Amino acid sequence: MLDNLRPWDVYTLRTAETLDQYANVHWPRHISSLGKHGITTHGIWTEHSDDSHRLIALVSYQPDADIEQVARDFMASAEFTSDMAGFDMQNFTSVDTVLLETTASSPLR
Repeated sequence: MLDNLRPWDVYTLRTAETLDQYANVHWPRHISSLGKHGITTHGIWTEHSDDSHRLIALVSYQPDADIEQVARDFMASAEFTSDMAGFDMQNFTSVDTVLLETTASSPLR
């Protein structure tokens, strides 16, 4: 069921410092601006290891939303530009999205 899908976005950054900046400055800005575009943030996690610096975000979209189009529209918006002010986009080494389907027994729905 499409409205049961939750994107799990994984942002890999070049350094621990850029991960900290993205997690503590820029992602908090995204939460309200994503909401204006019909995207709800359910959680944000970071992973720090010797060879990986990642932020993982669990978000959801409105039922029947075209997830790819909504994401493109958000990234083309003035809100996104403002959220990312002062951050060099070259600090991302990859951005991956995994669509997760909620199970009937999941407490997070």
